[in-house]
Amino acid sequence: MSVRPRLGAVELTLRDATRPLLVLGPSLGTSVAALWSDVAGRLGDDLDVVGWDLPGHGTAPSPTPGELDGLTVGDLATAVLGVVERAQARRGDPGAPFWYAGVSVGGAVGQRLLLDAPGRVLGAALVCTTTRFGEPTAWAERADLVQRAGTPTQVEAAAGRWFAPGFLDRAPEVALRLLADLQTADRFGYAAVCRALGGHDLRGRLGVVDVPVVAIAGAADLATTPAQLAEIAQIVPGARLRVLDGAAHLVPAERPQAVAALVRDLVEGRVAA
Repeated sequence: MSVRPRLGAVELTLRDATRPLLVLGPSLGTSVAALWSDVAGRLGDDLDVVGWDLPGHGTAPSPTPGELDGLTVGDLATAVLGVVERAQARRGDPGAPFWYAGVSVGGAVGQRLLLDAPGRVLGAALVCTTTRFGEPTAWAERADLVQRAGTPTQVEAAAGRWFAPGFLDRAPEVALRLLADLQTADRFGYAAVCRALGGHDLRGRLGVVDVPVVAIAGAADLATTPAQLAEIAQIVPGARLRVLDGAAHLVPAERPQAVAALVRDLVEGRVAA
């Protein structure tokens, strides 16, 4: 039975249906505003940009214990379509196709949207993500720890995993706003998303995607390596791989100018399908 997660919705720029609509997805432990605001600020003059937050993260309400039992990445993708539909109702273009960009679990949701709602997605930037995030047992162990002791247990490890060497010194305000999101994320929401990631496995299934895709990797990312993004680019017909130096897992925060340029190229047709 499917789960209906309650997501947050963030209108970064929203005007009308004359502009392309870009939907942004976050990484586990982050809010979409903290992760994507520097990119959105570079795109908002030309695009309507809407983001969504994971359960218990950012603007999303905290789930009750047991509310998200059995949550899947597919359930998140279905809920994201609800966020999109509400934004489109405000723009006056219900049901119209949209562009998508997401990081890590946000990129996994993008993969599901490409497969489950192919007529809705014009193209996607799949950022620091993969078709499989490792062994389910490791995710279950992390989920159990966080559900018992909270997300502060993850802050030290995240600081080393999220950012390329030297980024904390170069841009402490950016790093701290993201780590603060993790510190305050709801433990039940975080744990449920961990278990959903453990069940995500789309290996060999993206070959049917027929819209433009750019796979964006951080050169220093150990969580979703450039090789894993290269696999996506190889499977999706016509997809392009871009590896950004000086970045690890949270590329939109670390290299916002480069990511904004890649997303703009995608929307303006400079990434061929």
